[in-house]
Amino acid sequence: MKAICVYCGSSPGTKPAYKAKAEALGKALAGRGLSLVYGGSKIGLMGQLADSVLAQGGRVIGVLPEALRAKEVAHPGLSELHIAKDMHERKAEMAALSDAFIALPGGFGTLDETMEMITWNQLGFQSKPIGFLNVEGYYDRLFRFLAGIEAEGFVKPGLVEALILEEDPERLVERLMKEPWPDLGAWPRRKTVF
Repeated sequence: MKAICVYCGSSPGTKPAYKAKAEALGKALAGRGLSLVYGGSKIGLMGQLADSVLAQGGRVIGVLPEALRAKEVAHPGLSELHIAKDMHERKAEMAALSDAFIALPGGFGTLDETMEMITWNQLGFQSKPIGFLNVEGYYDRLFRFLAGIEAEGFVKPGLVEALILEEDPERLVERLMKEPWPDLGAWPRRKTVF
């Protein structure tokens, strides 16, 4: 494993723990020689995470859509900054550059990007491990919801269990490095009756 993509808020959130865990995750990545792939911004948790990796001498690759570059949110000190034409190209490039994914706390963008990677795994487009850094229970409600949609038959059995949920950044990175995405088989096809 060479690079981990982290999705997180362009806002710092309301709790000091969010910043502290973003910084701790940055140290965990840099300490293992893993590159950070992220959204390329200097603001919010995104900027704090990138600053943490860079402060440890780590490598940070940002992927920013052209529209956001124009708004001057690009982090000026990155190892590499890739400019994508739009959000679709950005997500594809971030996925191609990464061997695993982590979701820190964030909003709709964080959820969108993370759910798309889960969907790509489910459809067999990729098989990369996916983890959630559960800062002060941030993702507890999401995981209850995901378990519910699996129970209702809308999610492939075993998929929610394959997602790694951890409170400790070091432990999360360690697990992502050691636990490959499981082979869940083909999505079950149900016979349609008209």
